[in-house]
Amino acid sequence: MTLRVTLQAKGPIPLDLSFTAGKGELIALVGPSGSGKTTTLRTIAGFWQPETARVEVAGVTWNDTAAGVCLPAHRRRVGLVFQDYALFPHMTAAQNVAAAMGDLPKAVRAAEAARLLRLVHLDGLDHRLPADLSGGQKQRVALARALARRPDVLLLDEPFSAVDRATRDRLHDELMGLRAELAMPVVLVTHDIGEAQALADRMVVIDGGRIVASGAAAAVMSDPVALRRLGLREIAAMLPARIVAHEQDGVTRLDTAGGPIWVPTLTGEPGQRVRVRILAHEVILSRDRPAGLSAQNILAGRVVGVHPGEGPGVLVRIAVGEAELVARITRRSCEMLGLVPGDRVHAILKTMSVARGHVAQDAHPADR
Repeated sequence: MTLRVTLQAKGPIPLDLSFTAGKGELIALVGPSGSGKTTTLRTIAGFWQPETARVEVAGVTWNDTAAGVCLPAHRRRVGLVFQDYALFPHMTAAQNVAAAMGDLPKAVRAAEAARLLRLVHLDGLDHRLPADLSGGQKQRVALARALARRPDVLLLDEPFSAVDRATRDRLHDELMGLRAELAMPVVLVTHDIGEAQALADRMVVIDGGRIVASGAAAAVMSDPVALRRLGLREIAAMLPARIVAHEQDGVTRLDTAGGPIWVPTLTGEPGQRVRVRILAHEVILSRDRPAGLSAQNILAGRVVGVHPGEGPGVLVRIAVGEAELVARITRRSCEMLGLVPGDRVHAILKTMSVARGHVAQDAHPADR
C-alpha cells in the first residue's frame, strides 16, 4: 500500500513537489510556516484542489487533474488527526470513535470503539465527554477515531502541538508503540524537528512549496541546504542505543556502538532498544580520549564529513558504528584539531544535556 503524491499550484501557496510513502512508513513534512505542509495534507484528504495534482493510494487514483478524476473527501479512506482534536463535545469518547464507523453494523461499532480506545491506552474512559478529558486523552481519542475509519492513509497535522512537553513525550512513545498496528502510510506535519527525528522513517523538508531535502534523518541533518531552512539550533542526530540498567543515582545506562552513555532516568526495561537525540551544539570533540572530565559520555567514532558554514561554524559528521553524530564547532577549533574525513575522534556530551524527551522508542528494532 503506497501513497504517491504530485502537486503543482501557483497559489494561494505555491506548490511544486512530489513524494511517496510506503506501507507502514511514517514520513514527516517539515519546514517553515507557510511552506505548504498543511496544504499538501488538505490536498491528499480532498479538501483542496490545486491546478495540477495526482494522488494515488495502493494503485487507486484519488486525484488526477489530467484525467479529470477527483474523489470527494468522504470517499477517500483517510484518517485525520488535527492539533485541536476536533471532537464532538456532546459525545462520549466511545461515541466519538464509533461515529467514524458509519459503514459498520451498529452491533459491531461499540466493541470496535472499545478495542481502539484500549489500543490508545484509554481503558475505562469510554463514557467520558471531551470536557472531562485532558489534552493528551483528547488527542488519544482523536487518534482512535482516525483509526476507526480503517484508513488507507493516516494524516497527522501538528497533532501534539497543543499539549505540554511531558504529555507530548508520552504521546510520542505511544505512537511509536502503535507502529506495529499501522499498516498504512502515515504523513506527519510538524514544526518540531525533534519530533520528526523521533517518529519518522523519512523527513521531507519543504520551503516555498518545494522539497529542498528528503531522506533519513541522518542524511537530512547533514544537508547544508536543509539545515539553513530548519535552523542551526535544531541540528541533531539520533543515536541507536539499548537500555542496560537504571542506576541508583538517578541515571540510566545505555549501550551504543561507540560505548556506554548515561542519561536521566528513563522508563523502559533493560534490553529495550531506543534512539537518543543528541544536539550538535552539545557535542565536544577530542582527538584523544580525555581524562579527568566531569562528563562521562565519551563515544569513539570516525570523521566522515566536514562541512563549513557561511559563518564561523563547522559541522562535523562522526560515524559511531553504523549511525552518525553531528558536532557543531567553530572553524578555528576544527583547524586546530586538523580534522579531515577518516580521522579517529572522541565525541563528548554531558549526561544532563540529553533530556528525557530526547529519547524515543525504536519503532523497528529488528531492522536497525
